[in-house]
Amino acid sequence: MTHAIKKRRRPGRMNFALLASMLLVIGACVSVPAPVDEEAVYIQRYLAQERAAQTGGGLSNYDPLETVVGAQVISPLPSATPGARDAALKEARNFVSARSSSAFIVWHKGTLIEETYFDGYNRDALINAKSLAKPLTAILIGRAIAQGYIQSLDRPVADFITEWKDDQRRSKILVRHLLDMRTGLLAQGIPTGPEDILQRAYLHPRHDEIIINEYPLTHEPGARYDYSNANAELVAPLIERATRMRYARYLTKALLEPLGAAGGTIFVNRSGGMAHSGCCVQLPARTWLKLGILLLNDGVWNGRRLLPAGYVKAMRTPTRENPNAGLGVWTGEPYAKWRGSLNPEFAMGRTFHSEPYAASDLFLFDGNGNQVVYIVPSQDLIILRTGNYPPKERPWDNSIIPNLIIRGMTEPSSKLAPIGLAPASVPTGG
Repeated sequence: MTHAIKKRRRPGRMNFALLASMLLVIGACVSVPAPVDEEAVYIQRYLAQERAAQTGGGLSNYDPLETVVGAQVISPLPSATPGARDAALKEARNFVSARSSSAFIVWHKGTLIEETYFDGYNRDALINAKSLAKPLTAILIGRAIAQGYIQSLDRPVADFITEWKDDQRRSKILVRHLLDMRTGLLAQGIPTGPEDILQRAYLHPRHDEIIINEYPLTHEPGARYDYSNANAELVAPLIERATRMRYARYLTKALLEPLGAAGGTIFVNRSGGMAHSGCCVQLPARTWLKLGILLLNDGVWNGRRLLPAGYVKAMRTPTRENPNAGLGVWTGEPYAKWRGSLNPEFAMGRTFHSEPYAASDLFLFDGNGNQVVYIVPSQDLIILRTGNYPPKERPWDNSIIPNLIIRGMTEPSSKLAPIGLAPASVPTGG
C-alpha cells in the first residue's frame, strides 16, 4: 500500500497565523518560491475546504473563475416522444429523482427521449463537472492530435513540459499515461494537512508549477495504474504549451464551437493563471451530452471528423494494470461488483454494480457524486445523470439506470421488474 492511500492522522486545529507562518517556511523550502500573498490565498482555500469537509462536501465555490465562451450558435438537439419506452424511462426517472440529481437525459437513435431537471436546474444551468472533467481532457488531447499540435498519444510529455527533459524517469512519461493514470506519479489519497503535497497540488495559486516541479514520482512510468488528480491537471499546461492558447479558449475553439455546445466557467488557480483541467469546469448538461454523442459516433460530428480515426477505440481500451480503465473513461466489462477509481487492489471509494451491464460494449464517464454518462454503441444510446451523492438511505447502484433502459428497449414491458425505492434496496458497503 502506498503511503498516499493510508489514512493519515488529521492534524489538530491551528489558528490562521500559525498556519500562515508554517506555510511560509514550507514555501521557502520548495523549488518554486511563491509570494507571501499567494501562500495566504492557499491557506484561505485550505481552511474553506476543511470547513466544507466537516459536512461531507468539497470546496464550496471556485475563485477565480474564467469564462469558457462556448459556441455562439448552439446547435439544437431533436427530441421525440418516448412512447412504448415510457415504462422503463419512468422507472429510471424515479430512481434518479430520489437520489439528489440535477439532470437526467436519455439520447436514443439520434433524438432526445428524456430530459428532466431537478432541484431548480434547467438546460442552461451549469453543472459542476468534478471528475467528469477527466474524460474531457482525453477528448481535448484527441482534438490536439487531430489538429497536429500533438503528434500522438505516445509523444513524451517532456516535449511540452520541458522541465522534465533532463529527468531520467519523468522524461519517460507519455501523453497516454496522463489519460490512463499510469504516469507513476503519487497516487491520490487522504491529505494530512496544509503542508501535504496533495493539497498544494490542488489548492495553491501555482498548483501547476508545484505538480511539475515538486510532485513525487513513486513508480516507473507505464508500470502501474494509480488514480491521481495530478495526471489530469497536467493536461492544461500541456495543451497550453502545445497550442499556445489558454485552456478555456482551446476548449471553445477546438471542441465546443464545432459541437455547437454551450460554454460555462472553469476554475483557474489565480487571475490569468492555469486552469484546473482535472476538475472544476462548469458546463450545461447538454454540453456533456454532446461530448457523449461525439464518442458514440466514433469522433465524428455532423459528418466532420473531430477525433482521429481509432481514437475512441483507444479511449475504450483498458490497460493490463487496470482492466476497467481506459483513457479518461471506464469500461463496463469485465464485470466488477464493486469498482472504484483507485488501483483495483484498494477497497476505498468503490461504486456498487448489482449486476453486469445489459450491453457488453457499454463504456462511461464516471465522476464524483455518481455523475455518469453511459455510452452504448450497440443500442445507439446515451444516458446522463448529474448531481450530488445520494443520501445514505438511498444509495447508488451504477447498473440500474442503463439496464432498465436497455431492457426496456429490447424486452416486452410486461417483463420489466419495477425498481424498489426502499431505503435498503441497495447495499451500502463493499
